Amino acid sequence: MNERETKMRARLAVLEPVQLEIIDESHKHAGHAGARDGGGHYVVRIVSAQFVGKNTVARHRMIYSAMGELMKREIHALTIQALAPNEI
Repeated sequence: MNERETKMRARLAVLEPVQLEIIDESHKHAGHAGARDGGGHYVVRIVSAQFVGKNTVARHRMIYSAMGELMKREIHALTIQALAPNEI
C-alpha cells in the first residue's frame, strides 16, 4: 500500500466501512493529462452502514467529502462502488 492509499483509507475511516478495497489503476492511464500532473486513478469499493437509505449521488458526495483535498491534488479519477451492508 502506498502513501496515497494510506491517506485515502484514513479519510474514508470516517464512514466506518465494514469493507474497503482501494485499487490503484494509475498504471493504466500513463500519459493521460491527470497522470502527468501526478493525480492517481483509483477504484474504491466500500460498504458502510452510513449508506443505508442514501441514493448513489448522496453516497458519492459522502465519499468526496471524506476525501477532501485529496480529490483536488492527489486523485485525478475515482470509480466508486458504495454499498450498504444489506446490499452485499
